[in-house]
Amino acid sequence: MKPVNYLRQIVGSVFSRRKGLLRREYTLSSKHLQREVLVTIYRPAVPPWRLLSLVVFNDGQDLSRMQLGERLKRMYKTKRLPPTLVVGVHAANRMREYGTASKRDHAGNGAAAAAYQQFLIDELLPWLQDHNNIYHTAERRAIAGFSLGGLSAFDTAWNHPRVFRTAGIFSGSLWYRSKAYTPKLPDANRIVHDYVRRHRKAIANRFWFMAGTADETEDRNHNGVIDSIDDTLQLMALLQEKGLRPEEEMMYVEVEGGTHDPETWGKVVGDFLEWAVKG
Repeated sequence: MKPVNYLRQIVGSVFSRRKGLLRREYTLSSKHLQREVLVTIYRPAVPPWRLLSLVVFNDGQDLSRMQLGERLKRMYKTKRLPPTLVVGVHAANRMREYGTASKRDHAGNGAAAAAYQQFLIDELLPWLQDHNNIYHTAERRAIAGFSLGGLSAFDTAWNHPRVFRTAGIFSGSLWYRSKAYTPKLPDANRIVHDYVRRHRKAIANRFWFMAGTADETEDRNHNGVIDSIDDTLQLMALLQEKGLRPEEEMMYVEVEGGTHDPETWGKVVGDFLEWAVKG
């Protein structure tokens, strides 16, 4: 952390102590993405010598709809959450930047998924370290996202477990497939499921999954379970086969009546933060 930023945080922590939280927005110029990236930062009102855990959210533009600031204030006041820097990266072209870094989907989406992950690791993370006193270990760092952003969060943590050990996948777009859907093989060619199935090494990650019972109505394999829940549970089964232990290294939350929107995700975002940071 640079000295000038250290002094600024001393001043900021004093003036924001009553509110308990400091919220700021910054614009970073990304070489990897070739665009300006808007970032919202929620920092607890603690002295700069306090080390902070880190949670990065894709789709940072949706955090305000989840009333994240108010939720964080309550969590800090009740000591439910240790000091944590929460960062929301605002999205641009989601279909282009969110996806799986190793492979585009069957329609060519995700062309910049690898570049987005490099932005997070090579540009955002060093900038955060220059401006904040955050832990340098993956155990105290998490990445999360919603829908397609959840898919991106899973893939980022999977590819970079030494940077982000934990990932939060809210209503994840785990249907993402390398070939077009065919009724004869309704569950085939899902990119994430396929690379987890092929994996032979120990998995270093922890994953927190969430789905709502009203996320959607599609049931492509006609088993009576909507696809968003089915895809999630099938992926978790694969991860368990590979050695991840439920509750400890893998968590699933199902929201009864939950729909595919920030209001539903906001109901459980505190549960994710608590699990991610205390893991």
